[in-house]
Order: sequence, then C-alpha cells, then structure tokens
Amino acid sequence: GAGERMVAVRNCYGDAYRLFERLFPRLNIKVDYVDGSDPDAVAAALPGAKLLYLESPTSMMFELQDLEHLTRLAKEQGIVTTIDNSWATPVFQKPISHGVDLVLHSASKYLSGHSDTVAGVVAGSADHIKHINEQTYSQLGGKLSPFEGWLLLRGLRTLPLRLPHHMKSGLILAERLKAHGKVERVNHPAYSNHPGKKTLAGYAGLFSFEVTEDVDIPAFVDALKFFRIGVSWGGHESLVVPAKASL
Repeated sequence: GAGERMVAVRNCYGDAYRLFERLFPRLNIKVDYVDGSDPDAVAAALPGAKLLYLESPTSMMFELQDLEHLTRLAKEQGIVTTIDNSWATPVFQKPISHGVDLVLHSASKYLSGHSDTVAGVVAGSADHIKHINEQTYSQLGGKLSPFEGWLLLRGLRTLPLRLPHHMKSGLILAERLKAHGKVERVNHPAYSNHPGKKTLAGYAGLFSFEVTEDVDIPAFVDALKFFRIGVSWGGHESLVVPAKASL
C-alpha cells in the first residue's frame, strides 16, 4: 500500500519493471532492486519491506535464485513472497512447494501455448487469494472471458507434452550457439551452478545469448529462416528478438 516498500530482483520482466517504475511511484510504493542470486544482498534489503518479488530465472539474463533460502529469510520478517513462474511453468518448477506465497503466470505464454490467449494467473493460499479478492480484484479488471478460458484449458491439456520438447530443442540450439565463434555467452539456466537450480525439474525453451561486437544483429535476425521476430514467447512458433527491441 501507499508508503510501503517492496524488494524486487534485478533484470525482472520488462513489463513488471515498467509497472514498478511508472505506476508504483504514483501510488507512493517504493521498489528496491537487488541481485536475487546473492542471498546476502537480499537479506540486507529485506528489513522494512512488505513484499519480495522473485523471478527464477530472471528475464533476459536468466539468473537463478535459491527459493527455499530466500523465502525463509522473508518469512522470518513476515514478508510476503511472490514469483513470476511463467518461464518454468508448473511442469518444471512448483514454487509454493519451496515456500513462495504467491505464484504468477503469464498464461498467454506456455500455459496456453498457441499465442492466441490473453490471460494471467495468481495462485496461493486461500487466505492470500481471499485478501486479493476483497481488496483489489474487482477494481483491476481481472476477468477472464469464457472463450479465453476455453482456449487456456485447451492449452493446459498439452502442457506436460509440450514443455519437454521445448527443453530438448532449446538445449540443442543453446549448445550450437555456445560452440559458435561469434557467440560470447549463452545465458541459460542449464549452464548455471547456482543453488537455485535445484528447484528446476527441467528447462523451458527461452534463453538469451550475446554476440561479438562485429555482428550485425538486424542482418542476422533478418537472415533467419525458421525464426520469426516476436516478443510473446511460449507459443507454437520459434521467435527471436534483439534485446534492445524487447526492453
């Protein structure tokens, strides 16, 4: 609420960042950003906060967080924890099992799986959901149309079948890019040694990579035959987007 403070991991999803930076100041809510992969940095930022916002992995850089450790730190101070789990989905990560209070999903992505649904999900304990229903739900337009609900149910039926294929294809591509002379770094949780990796049962198909300075990125993207330019990942098409275009 007004006058309160929250802590969010750095490199969070672009629209989440814009929400924190553009709308929250108007509501007199302060947001402090922290390296979520560093538990000491998180612990130092928590005192006085009301909410800890996580993404494991984060957007763009795919940094991991130790969910069990961070949620334990938050609970010791009565701080609510929430995570955007759109990347991993419930197939590859179940944050509530590791202590997270509220789990968010962009259902437009992997959950629906066909890039034709606009929906979101918040999951948590009955008490937390009741509080959301009573305080803000009816005022913020969180209503799903029957047709959108039907589309989402259709996608959920194939989610456990689709995610392993996303993982397989993504890892093949990541390995090839990692071996390419023009690629300086591949940002993929599979290559991380962070303790946060233990809560992942698998890997989604989305990742990022960094190329050498001499690469003409627009020309590279335009030359791709099997990838289209697009930002709303998790559907039936292979997509690519330059990082600056997605910020």
